[in-house]
Amino acid sequence: MSIPTLHIILLASLASLLVSTGRADQSREEVALFIFGDSINDAGTNNYINTTADFRANFPPYGKTFHNPTGRFSDGRLIADFIAEFAKLPLIPPYLQMKDGEFMAGTNFASGGAGALVDTYKGFVVNFKMQLKQLKQLRKEGKDQANRIIKEGVYLISIGSNDYLMPLVYNPALFQSISTEDYVGMVIGNITTVLKGMYKVGGRKFAMMGIGPLGCVPGMRLLTRNGSCSGAANKLAMLHNTALTSILAKLETRLHGFKYSYFDFYASGSEKIRHPSKYGFKEAENACCGSGPYKASPTCGGKRGVKEYSLCRHPEKFLFFDTYHPSERANKQSAQLMWNGSLSHIADELAKLHNIALISILTLWDFMNHDLSSRFAQNKILKFIARDEQCATRTLGLYLVAFWLDFG
Repeated sequence: MSIPTLHIILLASLASLLVSTGRADQSREEVALFIFGDSINDAGTNNYINTTADFRANFPPYGKTFHNPTGRFSDGRLIADFIAEFAKLPLIPPYLQMKDGEFMAGTNFASGGAGALVDTYKGFVVNFKMQLKQLKQLRKEGKDQANRIIKEGVYLISIGSNDYLMPLVYNPALFQSISTEDYVGMVIGNITTVLKGMYKVGGRKFAMMGIGPLGCVPGMRLLTRNGSCSGAANKLAMLHNTALTSILAKLETRLHGFKYSYFDFYASGSEKIRHPSKYGFKEAENACCGSGPYKASPTCGGKRGVKEYSLCRHPEKFLFFDTYHPSERANKQSAQLMWNGSLSHIADELAKLHNIALISILTLWDFMNHDLSSRFAQNKILKFIARDEQCATRTLGLYLVAFWLDFG
């Protein structure tokens, strides 16, 4: 029987961590969520740096369903906001906004427009390597308790999209001088370097988000002749995701204690685009806010060089709020999928995943609170994973991230 190494190590390590440290009796304040990446999870970082309105969202109608604009690139909350809510944590503030002691529940380093490559929108964003430097500074300034929080926190990361969107939109000739495989290799190489840096600082639990179907966002549809998805952009996204999952598996084997989960943003996004009505959307091609065909011109809010723009009445019916970013409803569904492992609208495909992971977690909980010397719980978990190894691999890791937060 072949057992996924990831899940055996995750289950064993989690049980060992909680039992040995007594985490079940510790304050929830010592559970933290550290957020890195780009505009998918930027909670307002770019409000505090010297940049342009192209890289900010601190003006209406952004925040339309969040009561006020905060710098989030959506009509409301982001994936990271919902993950924090599900974990019973407060909204995680941007690092540059924080005051002393505020990072007890975590902090948000994500910056709209950021890439893994330093040259991606250089000078306008906080790139991925700089976000690592900020984490190091946070650790340097913190005391023993702060260092423990950093070590035991969960690191939620969404990065890479801008590294591909920037050349595709502004310099498509780039891929005549470098192969897509080599370019993806550069992006993944930088991500790997930062992950190793986070590990060195103390990070051990990583929740990685893959790249969504870039070619199908309104901004990329505008560049195709007939408004179809951009095959070139989607190819890059798929190459990136394949390389990312490969390097994560390697890091797990090479870095002691490194644990990760992976969210297939591409698959979940593609499903919504193909079948929007299943998820309560009426529109999956046009943006809610913008101008021109597909409302794909980035004029939302009228602060980016063009004052005129169009805004839909019901953002919750749109998959995309603006040129590149999901609506709050879409963000919530993605967060639910990450947290629970299933969405009601695709129950046929994912109910089995939900049951496998849920039973495994409940069994682990029983294992931790009863007879630690018994192998009953271990054997039960292995049997459920063995029934459908591929399904277990796709979802159990994310369940464990949720478990660390919710029961930590």
